[in-house]
Amino acid sequence: MIGRLNHVAIAVGDIAKASAVYRDTLGAEVSAPVAQTEHGVTTVFITLPNTKIELLEPLGADSPIAKFLERNADGGIHHVCYEVDDILAARDKLIADGARVLGGGEPKIGAHGKPVLFLHPKDFCGTLVELEQA
Repeated sequence: MIGRLNHVAIAVGDIAKASAVYRDTLGAEVSAPVAQTEHGVTTVFITLPNTKIELLEPLGADSPIAKFLERNADGGIHHVCYEVDDILAARDKLIADGARVLGGGEPKIGAHGKPVLFLHPKDFCGTLVELEQA
């Protein structure tokens, strides 16, 4: 069902500082920050030869990333994103197999302009999983 690893998301308190680490220290290609108001975050993507790193900074006090950073002040890995060929078929199979889909189960448009869903971390070895339509 799952395809390639699309990205690993890292929650950060200061996206400019984190971007500089990847750009200046590691020599990576770093995108400009983009506010994702529907998701309550600002994102930056770091392009790697085989995948991407997504930096997430809270956009407002109600951001789910703000809550994550309250528990993890230094930031850290927030989720992993896998591509799927058919997000609705993947959702239906996962639900039938007992997995919990967050947010009511209907896909939202993610940072790449494609439908995404999030899966409960307790069902996936303690890891928040995002599925993105390939």
